[in-house]
Amino acid sequence: MLKTTAKCQCCGNDVVLPFNCSYCGGSFCAEHRIPESHACPETWRAKAPREAPPITTRDWSKKPSYKYTISYTPRSSRIFWFSPTELKHLTLGTLLVMGVGLSYFLFTGFASTWLTLAGLSIAFTWSFLLHEIAHKFSAQHFHLWAEFRLTMQGALITLISIFLPPPFKIISPGAVMIVGSVTKETAGKTALSGPLTNILISIVCVLIATITQGIFWIVAFINAILAAFNLIPFGIMDGLKVFRWNKKVWTVAFIAAMILTGYTYLLV
Repeated sequence: MLKTTAKCQCCGNDVVLPFNCSYCGGSFCAEHRIPESHACPETWRAKAPREAPPITTRDWSKKPSYKYTISYTPRSSRIFWFSPTELKHLTLGTLLVMGVGLSYFLFTGFASTWLTLAGLSIAFTWSFLLHEIAHKFSAQHFHLWAEFRLTMQGALITLISIFLPPPFKIISPGAVMIVGSVTKETAGKTALSGPLTNILISIVCVLIATITQGIFWIVAFINAILAAFNLIPFGIMDGLKVFRWNKKVWTVAFIAAMILTGYTYLLV
């Protein structure tokens, strides 16, 4: 039966629903319920060190038996740098993009000579590289870890694109992976840096082409369409991040890319 009334063993007062000490087992009032308040002889048990509970199979999910490491430096003292792993991925990505460029200009007949074909392919490849490097340097400027990495799906699609006709060519061997504390503004500015680089290259090539003609119209068109495509505000495209950050900036950039695309297309 539950004991509802008792005398406090410290002060002797009658107590309704007394407190029972979990160490000595005595009954006490609210004032003397703590072991230190009633000079509990078993207080030492409360201060004795407890053994750590044995590790059971339930803890295995919290403490895995494997380790996984990456070269992650969230706030490196070096602003612009490349790791050996990243350079390998960039090299493979460059080769894939160059293959797409060669096949594209062979299919379309833009290149009349092998020298022109080589020049256009190099320009095509550098348009892609400068786009990705702009993302990387922009992220590193904000003290974020940023490195280019190939993705299995993207590299495979790019490889298949080499053998497909122009309408089905997709250039997406990988992307710049970013780790760190990212705000909407940081993400938007980092995303904008890639298309903005292509817009600037396109403008420079248009200015050169008005004087020298040659292949610069084609290079200007390539960069304009790369910028316009990446600024589409959908899915994983750069445009969605820019749109979420600043709609006015996105509108200006997208209109500029579309005007350049239309203008250079008519002159190619």
